[in-house]
Amino acid sequence: MAVRTNTAFSGRLFNVLNYALMTAFMIVCLYPFYYIIIYSLSDPGEISRGGVFFWPVNPTVDSYAKIFSLQTVPHAFLVSAAKTIVGTALCIYCSSLFAYLMTKQEMLFRKFIYRFVITSMYLGAGLIPWYLTMKFYGLQNNFLLYIVPGMLNAFFVILVKTYIESIPPSMEESAEVDGAGFLTTFHRIIFPLSKPIVATVAVFSAVGIWNAWQDNFFLVSNPDLQTIQLILYNYFNESTRLAAEAARNPSGIKEAPKVSSETVKMTMSVISIVPILLVYPFMQRYFVKGIMLGAVKG
Repeated sequence: MAVRTNTAFSGRLFNVLNYALMTAFMIVCLYPFYYIIIYSLSDPGEISRGGVFFWPVNPTVDSYAKIFSLQTVPHAFLVSAAKTIVGTALCIYCSSLFAYLMTKQEMLFRKFIYRFVITSMYLGAGLIPWYLTMKFYGLQNNFLLYIVPGMLNAFFVILVKTYIESIPPSMEESAEVDGAGFLTTFHRIIFPLSKPIVATVAVFSAVGIWNAWQDNFFLVSNPDLQTIQLILYNYFNESTRLAAEAARNPSGIKEAPKVSSETVKMTMSVISIVPILLVYPFMQRYFVKGIMLGAVKG
């Protein structure tokens, strides 16, 4: 009886310590994001006097209003959103279709083509050849620069191919018996059954496309094609000038609220981070299953 009581007490103690440790770890991970948000919502004058720790000090959205009042930010945000949505959709479709094609034994030179694509993960020509290639294809100052190079991703091909190979062959055979061709089988059978791995690829692809800025930095000079990531990079480097510009009141009627350079940095960080964080809640139910089944052949 005493042994059973001690075991029950040890189990409860373990659970309490485990929950406490996990909660502390969660707070450590989430607090930096929370700090950026409350800093961006706090009054710069109050922050300079006492700082901000757990909640916004004299909450205000003036920094967001000032940032979005600048002509470059809203347009750059729309460009980033457009390239992420279109690029992710095409990357998912093209990588999935190519991966399905690589599962067909009757395809000529299948192994060579597959290995050739996988080799691109390990070998890169470098920045200058990449720049010259993109320029040769006419992608300089072109919105397609954000879309075309990422339509096929070798890592995603590996994940999707491995997942498709875990689907029972009888599913395809039954479709073929009913007269379905290659594309019909893919669209009606394979792709719908691949939702877990597709969700995984969607998360990886969306995060990568949203955060990319080097293609914009090296190949785009047209201000209408600037992305929020490059704007963020430039504003971080010129945050003092931006703060002065954002705080300027052209009407001259009221004194404009002060916007510090640190507030500008925090506000721009929130603007660039929060949208992509919204992707995870919609994909979470498939993400773990997809990454496990796509990484280990069943």
